[in-house]
Amino acid sequence: MKKKGHSFFLTKPSIIHFSDLEHHLKERGYSLIAGVDEAGRGAIAGPVFASAVILPEGFDPKEIKDSKKLNPKKREELFDYICSNALTYAIAKVDVDEINAQGILKATFKAMYEALKRLNPQPQVVLVDGPLLIPEFRGVQKAVVEGDNLCVCIAAASILAKVARDNYMKELAKVYPQYGFEKHKGYGTKLHFSKIKIYGPCEVHRTYYQCFL
Repeated sequence: MKKKGHSFFLTKPSIIHFSDLEHHLKERGYSLIAGVDEAGRGAIAGPVFASAVILPEGFDPKEIKDSKKLNPKKREELFDYICSNALTYAIAKVDVDEINAQGILKATFKAMYEALKRLNPQPQVVLVDGPLLIPEFRGVQKAVVEGDNLCVCIAAASILAKVARDNYMKELAKVYPQYGFEKHKGYGTKLHFSKIKIYGPCEVHRTYYQCFL
């Protein structure tokens, strides 16, 4: 493995099996490996959430995989399992006013960075879901495209972020019952757009998006 600035790349050609990358890193002396993922980046309402997770040596991944491939009940079960067994984890969110002011990319990176800062112990290396690194983070990190399908720590982070945000949106539905947030979680579904057409956007909608212009 060669380091390049604060990111790194592996000399092996590809990561094929689930957790291969984590195993390679552990073979090279990294024991505190954090996975980072977001939830709600593609929504048109509500905050963006991010989670960072470090799993202990010998952690049993059970049925952990990309949160989008799990039903809500299984996600809730795995959320509790991860929280009970992780070495450390953190969940952070950035609210709509900041998303509207800064854009979703900067807001997502801020949520990821805030989650990372709360980890104790701090990671030796961070695996970030997607093609981009976290600009504010100064430690060693690697962007992993489709990371929630390749790395158990990223998949675990995806579950924590997804469940936390879904639960938040269910509570938001009690404040704004007319929009059905408990059903679509703020994403741009046919139902959601039909409600916006009737009631107009409210203060938790991301009004800088093109669909609101």
